[in-house]
Amino acid sequence: MNSGGGAAAAGATRPAGERCISRPSASAPGASRAAVLRPGIAGRRSRPGEALLLLALICPLASCAKRGPPSGGPPDLEPPRVVSTFPDSGAARVPRDARISITFSEGMEPRSTNESVSLAPPVEILRQRWSGRTLTLELAQPLAPSHTYTLIIGGQAHDRHGNAFGAGATVVFSTADTFPAGVIAGRVDARGFEARGTSLWCYDVGRGHAPDSTARDFDAIGFADAKGSFRVEGLTVPGRYRLWAFADLDGNRSYEPSRDILDPVDTTFALDPGHPHVEGLTLRVINPRAPARVKGAVLDTLGDTQGVVRVFAVSEADTTKRIVTDVENEGGFHLELEPGLWWLRAYRDRDKNRLWNRGEEPASEVLGIRVQPADDIKDVVLVLQRPRGVP
Repeated sequence: MNSGGGAAAAGATRPAGERCISRPSASAPGASRAAVLRPGIAGRRSRPGEALLLLALICPLASCAKRGPPSGGPPDLEPPRVVSTFPDSGAARVPRDARISITFSEGMEPRSTNESVSLAPPVEILRQRWSGRTLTLELAQPLAPSHTYTLIIGGQAHDRHGNAFGAGATVVFSTADTFPAGVIAGRVDARGFEARGTSLWCYDVGRGHAPDSTARDFDAIGFADAKGSFRVEGLTVPGRYRLWAFADLDGNRSYEPSRDILDPVDTTFALDPGHPHVEGLTLRVINPRAPARVKGAVLDTLGDTQGVVRVFAVSEADTTKRIVTDVENEGGFHLELEPGLWWLRAYRDRDKNRLWNRGEEPASEVLGIRVQPADDIKDVVLVLQRPRGVP
């Protein structure tokens, strides 16, 4: 079709029964454009029913073109929250056949949320049903009489936009006539990992069995927040309890000895009616695989400005492990070293090949330091000296 006029291009053909007409172009007065009309349509006045039928066909197509909220606007980065539960935390006289419900601040991704919800002591969840933002749990058996339970919402749950629930949350309730008064609270001093989300598993010593990390058979639980603060509530008084700190560093909701942290607290906590609360605890938990941070300074009074001053560290256990770092303009340096014995030396790398040329480049005496996991070692001082025999 010719874009400039009404005549068809030379050699163009049309199917039999079609005819070409020209209409003025709206964009160029006086110009014309070609259109192909089908037999039986051109020159015939349309009936009202045909217009309605055409409109009925077009409207569904238009409505299907775009669904969902309009594009644009800031992304949702806010983590979800629990806005209400049944039972409430601290509730007593909870019916043994109660259905437990959790309402979130926004729509949740069902699979991750379902997998993150559990009860302690363990109770089998028969069904999980969603209605909007509310999750309802149907239990496989009635709750035990005169017993305290902790509903756990793990931090791996996330909303429909991928925002994680975060540190986790607990709801503690009881089927007894009164809610137990026992509390153990404090702060996790996390070394070599983030305290937020660390679980505090609480075991009743009176049960007389060793904790099983695979069964997750703890009697109560608390979670540390971003500052490490935790609180375990609803403990029966009198009673004696042990705590274990569990950091799920790989986020798979189970204890993996090669990656996670499961650290028992040596103290047994005794609660009685006169002293139902133990608070103000500080629990230091160390990641055994975390590197140590070593900070120090290099003193250089030789007046040499050629090359670059560096510090290197060599592992005593494996001499192929060699870490090199540049010294800052003010003389400071920092290293991250795996646990073990390391040998440190500072030197002026005149040819910038990151290797110390003994006898030619100034260097410090070698210094040995033994580092523990997550150590924070400061004030290491290395002094550059001229090579022996060099004035």
